[in-house]
Parts: sequence; C-alpha cells; structure tokens
Amino acid sequence: MELCVALDLPTMEENLALVNTIKSYPVWLKVGLRAYIRDGEPFIKALKEINPECKIFLDLKLYDIPNTMADAAESIMGLGVDMFNVHASAGKIAMQTVMERLKKYEQRPLVLAVTALTSFDEDEFKSVYSEKIAAKADQFAKDSYEAGLDGVVCSAFESASIKLITSNEFLTLTPGIRPFGEDAGDQQRVATVELAQKEHVDFIVVGRPIYKSEDPAAVVEKIIEKL
Repeated sequence: MELCVALDLPTMEENLALVNTIKSYPVWLKVGLRAYIRDGEPFIKALKEINPECKIFLDLKLYDIPNTMADAAESIMGLGVDMFNVHASAGKIAMQTVMERLKKYEQRPLVLAVTALTSFDEDEFKSVYSEKIAAKADQFAKDSYEAGLDGVVCSAFESASIKLITSNEFLTLTPGIRPFGEDAGDQQRVATVELAQKEHVDFIVVGRPIYKSEDPAAVVEKIIEKL
C-alpha cells in the first residue's frame, strides 16, 4: 500500500512548501481540481523541480462526452503525471474511448475511475443514482475493469468487494483516510489505515491530517511506519 498526499492548501506557495518538507519520503502527490485550475502546468513542473522522481496523481475526475474525455486524457499525457482519473458514471463507452486513445503511447499514466465519492452518505447517493452505494460502486468498478482501466477510486469499505469481482491486480485508491482518528470533516465514509490494509487497498489518500499538522513530515513518517 502506498501513501498519496493531497496538496489542497490555499496557495501554490503553501503546497510547494509542504512538498519541500516531505520530499525525502516515498509518497505520491495528489494535485486536485482547485490547485490545478489555479496553478496549472507550472505547478506540476514546480513539483518535479523539487523532486524529479516524485509520482503525481492528477485528480480532475474527467466527466464529459466520450470524445471530449479522450481529448482531455491525451492533453494530460503532455503533463508528465503518473496517474489521473475519470468518472465511471460517464459510462463504459467513454472510458473505453479514453483507453483506446491512449493505446498509441508506449508509456501512459495509470487511469482510475471514480465510483462513489466518499462525501456521499447512503441517502444522498440513492437520490442521485437510485441504488445503494456498495451495489453501484461494484457495477462502476466492473464497467471500469471491462473498459480496460487500471483501477478505481472508492472508499476503503468497497475495495475488497471490488477486487473480488474484478482482479486482485485491479487497483483501488481510497480517499477519506484518517490515520489517527482525526475528524471526518466533509467526508462520510472515512477509514483508518488498518481498515484500508484489511480491505487490500493499493493507495491511500491523506490530506488534512498531514497539511494541517505543525509537523507534516512527522505525520508522513508515522503513516509510512503503519504501511
């Protein structure tokens, strides 16, 4: 299991300062929607300047018509990131179109699909998708697997089930990890590192428990010790 640190601070300067403090640790760096809209490709380049070996997860959750998603995915190829994601609810055809477009590249990033956002509780999810989270997450994961993606973004609670209906090699990445029992904030389906390990999660995403700490490097070190 690998640790992915969410770079969700209010400014690029704060995010870069955080990365400088943890650059010696073997972690992935997650660049989300706010950071990328605000800071764009220069932010990606700045991260690589701090640590040329760092792995970057571009968390934009692409969701559009199939051709537009494939165009966006091809544009992402020029950024030098190591993983990005799409929304599984865009449909199997859209996901297949993305993967078909990327076939011409010798090396490509990992591509994951978002199943159910971890901010959903059962009631809100059902009002949108008319199904329970677990059942729909399994369906989205199966669609993603059949479309040729590398894995899914899900909560830790769905990871083991998803691997059972797809493959043990099908990756699961789980946000909403609270390694030391921190407050859940705006997340509903949070989990501990121990639960993520039990559920065979491949990547855990940790944000606030790290970047709100007075000593982010110490928190990262403690999490890595748990892994």
